[in-house]
Amino acid sequence: MSRFLVTLAVLLWTRSALAESAAEIVAASDQVRNPDQPFRVALSIVEYLGGQAHDAVGMIVHSKLDPGTRQYRNLVAYTAPPRDAGKLVLFDASKMWFYDPASKASIRISAQQRLIGQASNGDVLTVNLAHDYAPKLLGEETIQDADHQQRNTWHLDLAAATSDAVYTRLEAWIEMRTHRPVKAKFYSDSGRLLKLAFYRAYQEQLGGVRPTELIIVDAVDTHLVTRVTWSGFRAEDVRDEWFQREYLPRFSE
Repeated sequence: MSRFLVTLAVLLWTRSALAESAAEIVAASDQVRNPDQPFRVALSIVEYLGGQAHDAVGMIVHSKLDPGTRQYRNLVAYTAPPRDAGKLVLFDASKMWFYDPASKASIRISAQQRLIGQASNGDVLTVNLAHDYAPKLLGEETIQDADHQQRNTWHLDLAAATSDAVYTRLEAWIEMRTHRPVKAKFYSDSGRLLKLAFYRAYQEQLGGVRPTELIIVDAVDTHLVTRVTWSGFRAEDVRDEWFQREYLPRFSE
């Protein structure tokens, strides 16, 4: 075999190995973020303006992996503020519905629609990045995490591979030893940087060490910060009927 063919074969093998390892890294990081069983978790989302708390929302998320699509189904129930208690959000693959018990009406919404601050619907739901994105490994980087600690990470670029993807593109920094997500950047359809996110406060929850806090910083005005916290993880018998739009008026927390 000529030297050219050998070189070409090595390059093709290397590119294939990198693509495979990128997919494995993202899949392993999904397992860190997401319990492997149906579960319930409480969410608190607080928006800060210049370091001062400005607005807050409380939620309960019921989540279950669909074995057919390998994507998570989510039912979100608002618990706070009092004016929003009882409102529901149903997210099943690309379909997302908002239900208001006052009007007894459900309307289609977008996963990119903001809740408060920089947190969108897609940021607080359980998602499977390995399913929705085609990852590319850009290299290895040592970066600072949210607590200013040095982390050796893989730097990956993720391009949307399905219509279910919340963002067209994102970048992720995943710790090499643990596969824990450390940092992410999210981009608009036009390629504009929207926000940065930092995962922190790792705790043992439902059989794994998972992030229990997400700090989201506006890419244009860094004084605008949103803090998402997860608490009270517990296994739950999440019923399939909960994920039917027609069932929403009958659901009770």
